[in-house]
Amino acid sequence: MFNKILIANRGEIACRVAATCRRLGIASVAVYSDADANAKHVAACDEAVHIGGATAAESYLRYERIIAAAEATGAQAIHPGYGFLSENEDFAQACEAAGIVFIGPPVEAIAAMGSKAAAKALMHAAAVPLVPGYHGDDQDALLLQREADAMGYPVLLKASAGGGGKGMRVVERSEDFAAALASCKREAASSFGNDRVLIEKYLTRPRHVEVQVFADQKGGAVYLFDRDCSVQRRHQKVLEEAPAPGLSGELRRAMGEAAVAAARAVNYVGAGTVEFIMTGASQFYFMEMNTRLQVEHPVTEMVTGLDLVEWQLRVACGEPLPLTQAQLKLEGHAIEARIYAEHPARGFLPSTGTLKHLRMPEGVEFSLGADNSRAPVRIDSGVREGDTITPFYDPMIAKLIVHGANRAEALARMSRALRACEVVGPHTNVEFLQRIVTSEPFSGGDLDTGLIERHHETLFAPVKKPFREALALACAALLTREGGTAHGASPWDALSHWRLNGGYTQTLAWRDVENDSAFAATFARDGATPTLEYAGQRDRFTWWSGKGAHEYGATLGDVHVTGRVFVDGDVFHVFCLGEAQAFEWQNLLAHAADAEHGEGRLTAPMPGKVIAVLVEAGTVVEKGTPLIVMEAMKMEHTIGAPAAGKVSEVLYAVGDQVADGAQLLVLDVE
Repeated sequence: MFNKILIANRGEIACRVAATCRRLGIASVAVYSDADANAKHVAACDEAVHIGGATAAESYLRYERIIAAAEATGAQAIHPGYGFLSENEDFAQACEAAGIVFIGPPVEAIAAMGSKAAAKALMHAAAVPLVPGYHGDDQDALLLQREADAMGYPVLLKASAGGGGKGMRVVERSEDFAAALASCKREAASSFGNDRVLIEKYLTRPRHVEVQVFADQKGGAVYLFDRDCSVQRRHQKVLEEAPAPGLSGELRRAMGEAAVAAARAVNYVGAGTVEFIMTGASQFYFMEMNTRLQVEHPVTEMVTGLDLVEWQLRVACGEPLPLTQAQLKLEGHAIEARIYAEHPARGFLPSTGTLKHLRMPEGVEFSLGADNSRAPVRIDSGVREGDTITPFYDPMIAKLIVHGANRAEALARMSRALRACEVVGPHTNVEFLQRIVTSEPFSGGDLDTGLIERHHETLFAPVKKPFREALALACAALLTREGGTAHGASPWDALSHWRLNGGYTQTLAWRDVENDSAFAATFARDGATPTLEYAGQRDRFTWWSGKGAHEYGATLGDVHVTGRVFVDGDVFHVFCLGEAQAFEWQNLLAHAADAEHGEGRLTAPMPGKVIAVLVEAGTVVEKGTPLIVMEAMKMEHTIGAPAAGKVSEVLYAVGDQVADGAQLLVLDVE
């Protein structure tokens, strides 16, 4: 076994690989960019080496620096994780030339599967089922048009060197083919430096079912069963589960054996995933092979009780596979949800910002040990509270994995786990994931790659939330912060809300952040009887703070509720009854003070770069006047004046990188 390995990746997969190294007594080396100097994966490893600037092109894709780091630290092998250089044959070749073990398949296998067209030719020779299509070298536009016409529409155009949903077009009619082909080729050339395409018959309502395979250097090869990854947005996976629901034992075995045949066809070594498109109850076709560990590998670990990273290390050392096919067993059901910083309602655009508050459900990080034990809830994450989701990398916050005795139990466990997630900072897809998991199509196993689009109206419909209960907790947190006494406390401890021989009334002005609507609640105390009035209904109101951080409880009339409230300035983030809501307290005194002092603060809405400064100190502006333009997530954001006034100081220049919430300039408001 190796004594030390370098992990050529970041985020949760780097933390995941480091966990297995730690359990096996193997020293680990992290690499990091400027943006990741204080990242979780750096702390998870025994050593860390800086390799460049914030962007991937300046750091994690500079394989000569990664190899130099391995040589400098004495690492015997490099684990590429997934993404970045994990399927880069030049990197694998460079590792081999440097005498460093690449923990992955041979260079030839990466090259063979790197081209979709070449891979399909190999699969055809190995008798692996293929979707009807054209995979030839001749890329003449008229020939491609004839092939598509003969195949029958709809057809799918795919970049031969593509991945991640790029370079793909569905063509419904012959007359649309030429324009779609030109567009597909442009995107393929831009994204992959190769405009070659292939054509396949477009299958309606297909399932995406993949098989985990493993092969050693001694000729052994097995399949570790299957996963369903059908639920996708923008051709990227959202939910994965193992085993794939609804497969008969015979079909599961046939797909597994086809996957092993695909691996043997390219003399594969290590962990790989053979992806199939499945139609109907039993027909499946080869789609592609990913020559690395997959993001969704934890669900396979949960149902097999195996550590796939350990298998990778042992195979890379030349050891035989730890188990034979007959020894591999399935146990229970596992589901993985990918928690992203993104806006589902805005086309799943990535979101950035500091994780001001991050609380995951009770669970453990990577829980498979030597005894193959499992935890009901597993959390794989590469970030911590206080970290920033930057525009430079994938915006994943965590992978939430659950295991149950059967699919129904796993679904219930996933629903509970998602309801326990608390994130304050960037927008997330947690609520959207909860909607999918509890939706009738997903819970009923009616799975296909178009599930989200087909049920878009239902999945994005407004949901009635426990508004009054959340408001009561927000008021409880505010009154506690402002020095009010909880029910049963001595009035002599109060800093406000108590009057000798008299009542007290306070209007609490709020803004519902999610719906951007203003409203007010009235808190009153007549002697020892506090009340809260909202929307014309007045109820007896008592509250208390819990023992744990951010914990509050309240009674509003006959309703008793407990939850957690995280206060970020004047925004109260309330987590109760499995829902998240946010209320901004309209602090009229603070607003009046700002107006009195004539100050205006303009802050960055997210991390980014200043690309234009449109004013200078002394400039007089009107409300709405553009002041600064920022670039973040490849989009421009113009910062406008919130009110009329004079710019007294500009704090950043063109080209400066600014953090989320950074003050950009000072405006003296009229």
